[in-house]
Amino acid sequence: MLEIISYLSCLEPILSSSLVRQLSVISTAMLCCRGRVSMLNLSRWSGQGGSYRSIQRFYNSTLCWLEVNWTLFHWRQLKEDEVYLLAGDETTVTKSGKSTYGLGRFFSSIHSRAVKGIGFFSICLVGVSSRQASPLLMEQLDPEMKRQTKVKKEKSEGTGKRGRPQGSHKKNRQNVELTDYLKWIQENIQKTLKVIGDRIQITYFVYDGAFGNNECLQMVKGCGLQLISKLQCNSALWFPYEGEYQGQGAPKKYGDKVDYANLSNEFLMKTTLDQGCEEKTYQIKVWHRDFADLLNVTIIQRRRVSDGKGAQVILFSNDLELSFEKMILYYRLRFQIEFTFRDAKQFWGLEDFMNIKQTPVENAANLSMFMVNLSHILAQQIQETHPSILDLKARSQAAFYLEKILKIDPQIQKIISFEKLQNTMADIGCIHPTQKTTIIQDKILVNSPLHHQENEEKDMKSPEGDKGVRKSLRSVASFFKFVTRKAS
Repeated sequence: MLEIISYLSCLEPILSSSLVRQLSVISTAMLCCRGRVSMLNLSRWSGQGGSYRSIQRFYNSTLCWLEVNWTLFHWRQLKEDEVYLLAGDETTVTKSGKSTYGLGRFFSSIHSRAVKGIGFFSICLVGVSSRQASPLLMEQLDPEMKRQTKVKKEKSEGTGKRGRPQGSHKKNRQNVELTDYLKWIQENIQKTLKVIGDRIQITYFVYDGAFGNNECLQMVKGCGLQLISKLQCNSALWFPYEGEYQGQGAPKKYGDKVDYANLSNEFLMKTTLDQGCEEKTYQIKVWHRDFADLLNVTIIQRRRVSDGKGAQVILFSNDLELSFEKMILYYRLRFQIEFTFRDAKQFWGLEDFMNIKQTPVENAANLSMFMVNLSHILAQQIQETHPSILDLKARSQAAFYLEKILKIDPQIQKIISFEKLQNTMADIGCIHPTQKTTIIQDKILVNSPLHHQENEEKDMKSPEGDKGVRKSLRSVASFFKFVTRKAS
């Protein structure tokens, strides 16, 4: 079996020895198990120390998963010469029950509507060159907290005067009132940055179009980071005024309005033509009337040459020195966080857990994201085939079955090595096999040392001790036949 405990030894300063041991047993069971990843199913695939009560005690323990994920990342995945981004997003886990903690209605992009379930907010570190997201934080959303980014002002009883209230256009838009939702996100970002400390220089926080407003920009700036996000495709933007001061009143701030249909070639950065689609990329520094800061905007326009139909995307950042290539690259890397949600739901039980109380629910969700990090580490140990998660699970299941077989007949390991048996069995279900799998009884017998001995002594009877060896070989061959028949 995989020695998971050696990879988790770095967690001993922040977790007790019993928690590290339980986490090792549960992680190994997750790699081996088939079917739903629930506490009961994990106990079936766990060895010694993995009873249902032990797993239940672990799920009811209080752990600081932010420190656990960061420590594992810092000791096993951190690269000194890598550039890292901080990315955030939400995910929804559907639930059909009535008693799960935090149950409510959350928007699901898969169903394109609000569904019954629980919501989570996650923060990940994304490596620019590795193009891989490593989850750090996973916090549950409060269903009663409205996820609004702007404070809705209550209508006050008017004085009877028409027009805009006096002094309303002179407000400092850098001092905005944050909603409870933005305050909660800001606390999580600050908590993450505090744990990271000065070990990594984080400059940018990347989020989707939900943060394309001034309130979110000021919230991120309050954390000491630069924001990269997306504006609406029809946003009204203005060039900075470049004329001379007229000598009266405040200097003009806004110049001409940006006309997306007639952008000047002065701002054209790149033009490509691929599969009948023309793509033009512009970079402009502009004002938005709802933002307090000058924005660095990248406009990507795609047009189909055949009929002239097209669309555009507007990315922005408050870092005026950021190039358009990096802005596009960093925003594209934000999607890596979606792959962590996919893996957690598909392989590590984010959609499977049946816990209903607060602590077990939080531990189940964070454990699934922890397994995403651990699977990345385990995949790095097998660099020649670039294995997927399915490959890791196939190898783990093969090791699990082999341990059971070797306990029955230890003579097998004297004939064929454990690693060779494991690779041969795992290749049946692997996407990226390590060798061509042709498992037949004759091949196993030909490759065995007993076959060569029998060729040299054809007319001689084999020693008495070879009877047990031949019996072991027949059991291995019959087992491989059975596995091959089931796989086909």
